[in-house]
Amino acid sequence: MSIKEKVQEYSPALLKDLARLVSYPSVYSDDVKPFGQANIDCLNAALEMGRREGFRAVNVDNYVGYIEMGQGDEVIGIVGHLDVVPVSDTWKTDPFKMVEIDGKYYGRGTSDDKGGVLCGLYAMKILAEIQPVINKRIRLIMGCNEESGSACVRYYVQKEGAVDCGFTPDGAFPVVFGEKGMLHGTFCGKSEKILDVKGGTAGNAVCAKIIFRLVPDCFDEKVLAEYLKSNGLSYTYENDVLTVFGTAAHASTPEEGINAMSHGFEALYLAGIDDSFVTLYHNKIGTGYYGEKLGIDLADQYGRLTFNMGVIEKKDDCICASIDIRFPVTMTNGPIAEKLVANGEGHVINVAGADPLFFPLDHPMIKGMLDAYYEVTGSDQKPITMGGGTYARSMPNIVAFGCDTGEYNWHIHDDNEFVTLKSLQLQTEIYTKALINLLKI
Repeated sequence: MSIKEKVQEYSPALLKDLARLVSYPSVYSDDVKPFGQANIDCLNAALEMGRREGFRAVNVDNYVGYIEMGQGDEVIGIVGHLDVVPVSDTWKTDPFKMVEIDGKYYGRGTSDDKGGVLCGLYAMKILAEIQPVINKRIRLIMGCNEESGSACVRYYVQKEGAVDCGFTPDGAFPVVFGEKGMLHGTFCGKSEKILDVKGGTAGNAVCAKIIFRLVPDCFDEKVLAEYLKSNGLSYTYENDVLTVFGTAAHASTPEEGINAMSHGFEALYLAGIDDSFVTLYHNKIGTGYYGEKLGIDLADQYGRLTFNMGVIEKKDDCICASIDIRFPVTMTNGPIAEKLVANGEGHVINVAGADPLFFPLDHPMIKGMLDAYYEVTGSDQKPITMGGGTYARSMPNIVAFGCDTGEYNWHIHDDNEFVTLKSLQLQTEIYTKALINLLKI
């Protein structure tokens, strides 16, 4: 039986396992250390699936767990995550109950990253059947804090050491040989007309909803309504509470969303509100995707800097909003951070970042993954760089490899996230072939 045939045979079981993992609302919580009871429960369920297949399974202090096959000193890692980003109340289905509609399996984590984790597990299952003697160890490492800082994998590296090579199924095909650098900061200032404001669910997502509590009669609603409608947003305004609705997207691709925060402030500015923070936001942030008004609109041959505003709230007497920047792979964070702070003129604070990740295209690991992708798909697509940050920043010697096939917008970090069976099958077949290639390095 071929690898493709085995993938098809095991597809019903994979979908059943995915539905089980999706049922755990594994959003970060501080109810139980380190990352919440739901993450612990989801991790233990995944480890149980590994034991069911006859593999060794270890829980590393509820930070991370791994499922292992093979023997030897060298370790090939498949490094995925079981935690998920928060959900909004505008999903069309229950986000924690996987539902199939027209061939699409909806649920939080189906694509990011519970589906990818299970593709790794089933690739190991198939490999064990076709190549029972393995001279290296293969570990499916499953973290519980990727969406909130990746402390889980850093803890794993402290306890277990780095893998020798491998991948995280949390990016895109054919292979991600570079990840943009990151900068995070806070944009802050004072307001006279905004009594309270709250918006966004995560710093690494485009703000899809913002709620302003305003002083009475402080703007021209007709102008505001016309602006929002012309830019694809809706709103409600009752009892001096303005709610603006946009469209979420990942912070690394802000142009794929509609930022309710930025457009909300721009609408108020154009509608004539006399407020220092609204004016400041218009002058320093605006509605662009590239940090133009802060003088950091930069690019190299591999891509362009992106700029996102994610979460906002009023604390005491100050409004604070999160900044998420992804900058090109050939640059370093220091000069960009300096320009960001200088041009922010005291309103951009707490700036910190990480430099890009970059592997040469002739690296044996990159070649092994590319060969697997090309063999399975017949595609000639070129390797890519991306703005999304993955475990490759926290685990040495790995890159992002899948799971995005480019077939759809999977609504990762958005309402109505989904995956298709075809995508899961393709990933599993590619990962099986890639493991075979990596064993030869």
